[in-house]
Amino acid sequence: MTVPDALVAAEERGLDLVEVSPNASPPVCRIMDFGKYKYQASKRAVEAKKKTARIEIKEVKLRPKTEEHDFNFKVRNARRFLESGNKVKVTIMFRGREVTHPEFGLKLLEKVATATEDLGQVESRANMTGRTMSMVIAPVKNKPDTKE
Repeated sequence: MTVPDALVAAEERGLDLVEVSPNASPPVCRIMDFGKYKYQASKRAVEAKKKTARIEIKEVKLRPKTEEHDFNFKVRNARRFLESGNKVKVTIMFRGREVTHPEFGLKLLEKVATATEDLGQVESRANMTGRTMSMVIAPVKNKPDTKE
């Protein structure tokens, strides 16, 4: 069908002539309601976006002098975040002259990493930014069980 004939046919039906694949020879066109087509395409895009996995970064804040019970509480929260599939940013906040001993913070971050190594792996190593030291732990991808 020629282009003018197709335009007349589309206009008689109250629809639009839409070029589907311009690179084909001859180019393929379709008679359809273009507004409805765009609406359905946007709906499909929204549905696809809903189904994508969203990974949030949860933060756990510690101090270099955090006691054992508080440390265990924070690690338990970090483990819970990792189990639900979120990344965990562990932050050590230094106050006053504590910043002159970053090795205490580093030791604490290593302790957190070993406490969560079954659920997560260190994505970015400890780095110092101003008065805070932080590291990011990402959840480990579950391997399929081959036990029978």
